[in-house]
Amino acid sequence: MSTALYVQLLNLVAGAFLLTAVLILWRRELTAIIDVFALQGAALATLVGIIAVAQGSAELGAVALGVLFLRAGLLPWMLRRAAVAAGATQRETRPLVNVVSSLLAAAALTLLAYAVSQPLVELAPSPSTHAIPVGMAVVLIGFFILVTRRLALSQLVGFLLLDNGITAVGFLTATGVGLIVELGVSLDVLLVVLVLQVLKTRMREAFGATDLDELRELHD
Repeated sequence: MSTALYVQLLNLVAGAFLLTAVLILWRRELTAIIDVFALQGAALATLVGIIAVAQGSAELGAVALGVLFLRAGLLPWMLRRAAVAAGATQRETRPLVNVVSSLLAAAALTLLAYAVSQPLVELAPSPSTHAIPVGMAVVLIGFFILVTRRLALSQLVGFLLLDNGITAVGFLTATGVGLIVELGVSLDVLLVVLVLQVLKTRMREAFGATDLDELRELHD
């Protein structure tokens, strides 16, 4: 793969990776959010695959397939099951920040990510490190979703979005992550999702809702 083609593909996929994060922030329906999250998982796997082809690394190619299976297949499937259990029409009706303010915040967080990532990029300039700000922006947007959404499932998507951003930064910074390391991290994420899904189900059975503000009112 030529350097010019590598840069073009990397920039294209990195742009798609960031766009899906903004779309998740924009949408309110849980089913649509999960669908976009699956697309982001595919974009992350494609990003890893491009790096693998550029390096000629079979191990990294195997990691890309694992990322595709977990983050574009298994995790979205589990989220869909949780959404069906919570009600197919469930959506964020009362987020702490409205749509327009959320999109403005996403733009501000993206600019912040580019500003704070520049010293890291300047340490080792390369096509992959120049895409690090995109991963950092996804991390910040994921954290923003985590703290501004009320539904437990939406907050879980925010956590997974944050993890996707961290994973992307890891691949772009180190130009690849070992298979064993990525497998261990993926299993940790999967375990967290399983625990949170069980917790959400118990919350719904006990209180009839997963809106965390309503649960705080019950506590009061």
